[in-house]
Amino acid sequence: MPTYWHRLSTKEALDLLDSSRNGLNANIAAERIVQYGRNELREGRKRGIAGIFLSQFKDIMILILLAAAIISGFIGDLTDTVVILFIVLLNAIVGFFQEYHAEKAMLALKQMAQTQARVFRNGAVIAVPAPELVPGDIVLLEAGNAVPADLRLLKAVQLKLDESALTGESQSVDKTSDQLFTDDLPVGDKINMAFKGTFVSYGRGTGIVVATGMQTELGRIAAMLQEEETRTPLQERMAAFGKNLSIIVLVLCILFFLAGWWRGEDPVTILLTSISMAVAAIPEALPAVITISLALAAKRMVRFNSLIRKLPAVETLGSVSYICTDKTGTLTRNKMHLEQVLVNGRRYKRNELDGIKHTGDLPLFLQAIALNNDTVTTAEDTLTGDGTEIALMELALELNTDTSGWPRVAEIAFDADRKLMTTFHRHGEKIIAFTKGAPDILLQYCTEKNKEAVLLQVDEMAAEGMRVLGFAYRYWDALPENPEAGVHENEQHFLGLTGMIDPPREEVFDAVAQCKSAGIVPVMITGDHALTAKTIAQRIGIISNDKEMVVTGQELAAMRAEQFAADVERIRVYARVSPEQKLQIVKALQQKGHYVAMTGDGVNDAPSLRRANIGIAMGISGTDVSKEAAHMILLDDNFSTIIRAVKEGRRIYDNILKFIKFLMTSNLGELLTLLIGPLIGLPVALLPIHILWINLVSDGLPAISLSYERAEKNVMRRPPRPVSQGIFEGGIGLHMLWVGVLMAVITLIAQAWCIRNNMHWQTIVFNILCICQLGHVLAIRSQKSSLSLRALFSNKLLIGAVIFTLLLQFIVTYSPLLQPVFKTEALSFSEFIFVGAVSSIVFIAVEIEKALFRKRKSA
Repeated sequence: MPTYWHRLSTKEALDLLDSSRNGLNANIAAERIVQYGRNELREGRKRGIAGIFLSQFKDIMILILLAAAIISGFIGDLTDTVVILFIVLLNAIVGFFQEYHAEKAMLALKQMAQTQARVFRNGAVIAVPAPELVPGDIVLLEAGNAVPADLRLLKAVQLKLDESALTGESQSVDKTSDQLFTDDLPVGDKINMAFKGTFVSYGRGTGIVVATGMQTELGRIAAMLQEEETRTPLQERMAAFGKNLSIIVLVLCILFFLAGWWRGEDPVTILLTSISMAVAAIPEALPAVITISLALAAKRMVRFNSLIRKLPAVETLGSVSYICTDKTGTLTRNKMHLEQVLVNGRRYKRNELDGIKHTGDLPLFLQAIALNNDTVTTAEDTLTGDGTEIALMELALELNTDTSGWPRVAEIAFDADRKLMTTFHRHGEKIIAFTKGAPDILLQYCTEKNKEAVLLQVDEMAAEGMRVLGFAYRYWDALPENPEAGVHENEQHFLGLTGMIDPPREEVFDAVAQCKSAGIVPVMITGDHALTAKTIAQRIGIISNDKEMVVTGQELAAMRAEQFAADVERIRVYARVSPEQKLQIVKALQQKGHYVAMTGDGVNDAPSLRRANIGIAMGISGTDVSKEAAHMILLDDNFSTIIRAVKEGRRIYDNILKFIKFLMTSNLGELLTLLIGPLIGLPVALLPIHILWINLVSDGLPAISLSYERAEKNVMRRPPRPVSQGIFEGGIGLHMLWVGVLMAVITLIAQAWCIRNNMHWQTIVFNILCICQLGHVLAIRSQKSSLSLRALFSNKLLIGAVIFTLLLQFIVTYSPLLQPVFKTEALSFSEFIFVGAVSSIVFIAVEIEKALFRKRKSA
C-alpha cells in the first residue's frame, strides 16, 4: 500500500483499492477483513494485576528485608518478622496502585476509536460498526460524525474537520478532494485526507478507506505509546544506591558472621546480630517517606493548578533542563486578537483607530468586518462562532460600529478552493456586497491599481506572524439572482487588510525569563506555521539571538540523524511536526543527557508525553488519551504554571535530599555502633526491634515533616541538578560519613561508660541514638543557615513531629506495657539527663560545621 495517498487522484485511489464509488460488495469486504484484520487498535503485552503487584518485590533491598524477616521467624523472633513484613507489604501496596493507575492510555485510545460508520455496500448505504471497515469501503461523512478510519476524500462539500486531537491545530481544517503534489506533507497539511479519531465539524463528504487499525495515523500513535517510560532522576539514583548499599550490607553481614563463628561464638547470637546489622543498614522508612512526601507535595500543587498523576513527577520537575511546550493556549491566549489594519493606504495599530474612525474608507471598512461575519451574540452578551470572526467583531463593537441599517439579503458561502466569502446587504436604495478572504486571491477580483504594494504589505504583516485577511466591496443597483462565486465577485473595490494573531499570555514573559534564569531551556513545538511561531517565540524571549533556530517538520524530516543531534540544543522552535518527530525530539534531547518536560493536548502528543521524563497534559483542552499518558495535568493550560511546578519540584527534591541525608546518617550511626561494638569487646548494642523503631518511627515522622521545609532562596537562580550527579555528591556523602561516625563514637563511649557504672546501658544507648537523630534533623533543615528562633518555627509540622517522637520515646521507655515488647527499662533522672547531654553533641557539631562553611564563603 502506498504511503502518499494524498498524491493520488480519486480515480487512482479507487483503482488501486479495486473499488468504486458504489462501494464494495459484502463478499469482498468479508475477504478483506481476513486479509487486513479488524479496524481496531491492538494493545501490547500487558501485565496483569498479579504481575504488577509481584513486581514491587524485585528491589534488592526489599528482598534482603524479606530474608531477614524469614530468618527471624525461624529462630523464634516473631515480633521482628511481623513488623518487617508489614513495612514491605505497605510499600508494595503503594507502588502497585501507582503503576495500576498508569496503565490506561491504550484503553482511552480504544474507546475513542469505537464508532459506527455509514458506508456504501452493494451500492446501498448501510450502518457498519467501525471495527468491520476494510480498505476500499466508501464512507459517508456528515457534521458531527467521528471519522472511523483513514480516508482519501472523494468528495468534500464545505467540509471542515476538527483535527485538534490528532495534530494540535486548534482551528477546524477546510478539506478538499483535489489531488496534492507534495511528497512529505505533515498530517495537518494533507487537506484531501480524513484521519481516524478526528471529527466533522461542518459540511459533508465521502471518502475511500485507505488504512485501518494499526495502519492508521491513530494506530501509529498507539504503537508508539507502547514504548517504555523513562525512569525519574530519583528512581535512577535510588536504584543505583539501593544496589550498592545492598551489596555492602550483604558482604559486611557475611564477614561479621564468619568472624564470630571463627571466634567460636554462639551461631544463633551471631545470626541475630547479622540480621540486626542488615536491618540497621537498610533505610526501611525511605521508600515510604519519599512516597508520602511526594503525595503531600502533589496535594499542595493542586492549589496552583498542577494535578500530579504519577508521584515521581514531582521530583522530576526539579531536574528538568528542557521544557518543550505547545504554543496555542499554553504560551498564548488561544484567542485571536486583531492587532493591525491597513486602510486608507497605510497601516494602523489597533489603539490608533479610535481617533480616525470617521476618516476615509475606515467607516465602510468597519461595516465590512462587522457585516461579513457569522458570529452570534448569546443571551449572556458574549460572542460565539469562528475565532477569527469573533476577533473582527470585537474590533467593530469596540469602535461602536452601527450595523442596524444594513440587513443581509444574500450570501456566497466560503469554501476552501476559492478562499472567499461574500455577503450582500441592503443599504438605502442600493445593494452593497462585502467580500473577505485570502488577500492574494481577493486582489484578483479587485480594480485596485497598485496590487504589488498591497501584496508587499501582506508579506510584511505575515512576516510578523499575523494572519492576514483582505476586504473589498461593490455596489449593485439590484440584488443579483442566485449570486454565484466567480460571477458576482468581480470588479470590486479594495478596502483594506486586517492582521490578527493569537497573542502571548501576559504572565508568560516573566515565566520564560524565570525559566532561563533557572538554567532551563524553553522550546516551542507547534502545529502552527513557522513564521507565526517564530514571532511569538521572539516576543516572549524563547528566541533571543540569531544562533537559535526555527525548524519545520519537513526540514526535520530531511535532516540526517547526525546533523539533528548536532543542532538539537540550538533549536528553539519546531513548526508543523508529526507525532514521530515529537518523539524524535524528546529522544534526541535525552541522548544529550537532558531531562525533558513535554506539554501536549492531542492524541498525537501521547507518545512523546509518555516518553518524556515528565509529560504534561492540558486540563482544559487536552484529550483523555493525552491525560492518561501524562505524568502531570495543567488545570489552567498555562505555561507559567509549569514554572511554578518546577520551583515546587526543586523544593521537594532539595527536601528529599535532606531526609536521605538524615536517614542514611542515622543508619550509618546504627550500623557502625553494631559493627564496632563487638569488635572492641562490647555486647551488641541494639535489638532488631530497637532498630526498626528508630528507622520507622523516630526517623520516619521527622523525615516526612522535612518535606514541608520552605524553598532555599536561590532555588530558581541555579541550574538544574546534573543527570550524572549522584545522591551523595555536593558534600552530602562527606556529611553523612563524619556525622554517622560521630553518632557511633559517642554511643559506644556512652555504652562502655554505662556498663562500667552498672547503668541501664541498652535503654540508654537506644535513647541516645534516637534523640541525637532528632537534634540532627533540626540542624540540617538548612544547608547553610544556623537554626534561629524564627527559623525554628517556620516549619511547625517538623517541631510537632520532634516533640511527638520524644513523647513516643518517653512512653516506650517508661510504659510497663511496652517495656517487655521493646526490652526497655525505666531510666533514673540522672540517666535521663545523661542521655540529653550526650545526644546534644551531634546538634552542636553540625551547627559548628555550618558556621565554618559560612566563614569560608565570606572569606
